[in-house]
Amino acid sequence: MDLKDHIRGIPDFPKPGILFYDISTLLRHADAWQVAMGRMSSVVRKHHPDVIAGIESRGFLIAAPLALKLGCGFIMLRKKGKLPGPTIPLDYELEYGTDRIEIQADAVEPGQRVVIVDDLLATGGTMAAGIQLLRKVGAVVPAAAALIELTFLNGRSKLDVPCDSLVAYDE
Repeated sequence: MDLKDHIRGIPDFPKPGILFYDISTLLRHADAWQVAMGRMSSVVRKHHPDVIAGIESRGFLIAAPLALKLGCGFIMLRKKGKLPGPTIPLDYELEYGTDRIEIQADAVEPGQRVVIVDDLLATGGTMAAGIQLLRKVGAVVPAAAALIELTFLNGRSKLDVPCDSLVAYDE
């Protein structure tokens, strides 16, 4: 199955000149969703994760069912102020400014193997920050994974771990 057949391109969203890759069309197609999760579990399983970390918010849609399929725990990396209890923050640079992600202080036990997952790897800034934050709390991060990669943005060059993606767009 070609997963690209189930991903819709929306031009000029969220602003003019941007082509948004909409995974909602894949998520609502049961067979395509099953195939995507099966393929993702095959590429992530080889890294022997204890926990899957999802990046807010569409990354949760990939990471949570993937963790369930692999028999792993699932944790969330969220924007500032979205997680209850004590959190550990990380501020990071983006092309257009700065942002912050947080993790619950007790989300990871030191030495746990955590694979970080998002729906899309674009410029790599958020994924790289997520890796840094996970290491800050004592995780071992053997790999990253994304459903879609925009290869023309060269985001994987910002990552210091292997990164698997199921679908690549070259322009």
